[in-house]
Amino acid sequence: MAKDKSKKIRTQLKKGHQVRRRRSDFTREYREHGFKDKDTLSSERINGKGVLTRHRTIIGEAVSDDHDAIQVHLEIDTTDCLKGRVLSVHGLDCIVSADDGREYRCAVRGLLKSLSTDQRNVISAGDIVMVRPEANTDAGDRYEALIVRIEPRYGCISRSSNGQQHVLVSNVDQLIVVASVAEPDIKPNLIDRFLVTAEKVGCRPIICFNKVDLIDASELQPLAGVYGQLGYHTLFTSVPNGDGIDQLQNIIQDKQNVVVGQSGVGKSSLLNALDPDLGLRTQTVSFDNQKGRHTTTAARLIELSKGGYVVDTPGIRQFQLWDVIAEEVAGYFREIRPYINFCKYPDCSHIHEMPCGVKQAVAEGLLDLRRYESYCQIRAEL
Repeated sequence: MAKDKSKKIRTQLKKGHQVRRRRSDFTREYREHGFKDKDTLSSERINGKGVLTRHRTIIGEAVSDDHDAIQVHLEIDTTDCLKGRVLSVHGLDCIVSADDGREYRCAVRGLLKSLSTDQRNVISAGDIVMVRPEANTDAGDRYEALIVRIEPRYGCISRSSNGQQHVLVSNVDQLIVVASVAEPDIKPNLIDRFLVTAEKVGCRPIICFNKVDLIDASELQPLAGVYGQLGYHTLFTSVPNGDGIDQLQNIIQDKQNVVVGQSGVGKSSLLNALDPDLGLRTQTVSFDNQKGRHTTTAARLIELSKGGYVVDTPGIRQFQLWDVIAEEVAGYFREIRPYINFCKYPDCSHIHEMPCGVKQAVAEGLLDLRRYESYCQIRAEL
């Protein structure tokens, strides 16, 4: 991420929209003068002026080569500001844990919300921010403040949402992918999508197969074995039996973690087992369709009593990749990368071309067929 020195820079704001209006006020003219039949229009068209591009000169640093960050790092007076971390975002309000040990209910500076960006929300859980506390404002256990700057991000887990970037969480070291082996059934393709994202942003992925008490663990060996051979850390967990809880505790301790997975896989239950004082709300899966219910409604950053942070995220049934083009997908599959150089064509999609080193490896059993089919499905959607 390259930065320029602080200076006056011209930055683009979100485009402004003008209200559509009629070319003429026919109602007023009719009331004042009336219309003759020959003057009456048989049809009327309403035109809008479209969008208006807006710019503003500000003082700060231009941030480049980072699609997960606001493109401007604002210069502020830090003498009356505190550094903090966003715990959760609820509508227009953010809860921030500041360096002074207090939690602040924060609004976001208007300029930050006005900057032109592909992001659905300018603030996400895990963001490091600078806040300016309000004087003499005590709202119960929380004080009030204004978020005046967002610090540069790393390790952003994002998905595509209606053409915009939906940042689930930022500034994480490890991505804990929780998949239940039953109730609801496991979705290997969803696991693969999370792994692609982890490879892209540089997070360490951990695959956690939960609810292993519901099936014979030997049934999982073929699937878990494939991921293990690729170098991914896998573990089996069960909250009722306590299986794998200590191992998971050692993995997440003193790290910045995010827990992801579809609804009902037991993310909140696992966190309660890791730290019983959390008391996170949990629910059973639906009896009718064996799908999870949305218990966690917003991403929330939680400090663990034994060290480290973890972000509990809402259940995800679909995960569309963000900022990944079709030609890049093969590079994010660890086992496919070595065979790309054996393809005849440099722009080979590894789907219909022949001869193709990747397809040949699949035919010879060197690549897992299910993972290859997952690659084809992901690429076809981009």
